[in-house]
Amino acid sequence: MKKILIVVDYQNDFVTGSLGFPKAVSLESKILKKIGEYRKNGWEVAFTFDTHGQDYPNTQEGRKLPIPHCVKNTEGWKLYGKIAGTCKLSDKRFEKKSFGSMELAEYLSRGGYGSVELVGLVSNICVLSNAVLAKAALPEAEVIVDSACTASADEEMNQKALDVMKGLQIEVRP
Repeated sequence: MKKILIVVDYQNDFVTGSLGFPKAVSLESKILKKIGEYRKNGWEVAFTFDTHGQDYPNTQEGRKLPIPHCVKNTEGWKLYGKIAGTCKLSDKRFEKKSFGSMELAEYLSRGGYGSVELVGLVSNICVLSNAVLAKAALPEAEVIVDSACTASADEEMNQKALDVMKGLQIEVRP
């Protein structure tokens, strides 16, 4: 079965930067292990990057969340810590201006994947959005979110997001 791991927005600004939170830091070793497993088995690993420009304050998201973050080519936009060192030039990367990536969904729909697993940040926003898009792109594929490899600054919203994903027939693993 063809498998892909999608590391969602594990970027400096979401881990220790302007939108960072302590639990995000603790995910690093678990995500590293997961990437290692995928690489060892010859499965694909892809990365999404929340990507904004200097015009962020003038966007709808910027007006609703007035905290500049993940401005392209800044330190906050880059992958966090040891995760950055695992991203190979050959890995597919998706820069997204919104929570979900239509480019990722289209890529998945053409890829013949039997399994799509998502890890990263933030569970109730970008992980949820991209898991839903993956399920829509591949309705018969196994779509998995590893709850040990995702989090939110708001634990209640994290649990609600995991519950919603379960309701959408996305497998949420403990």
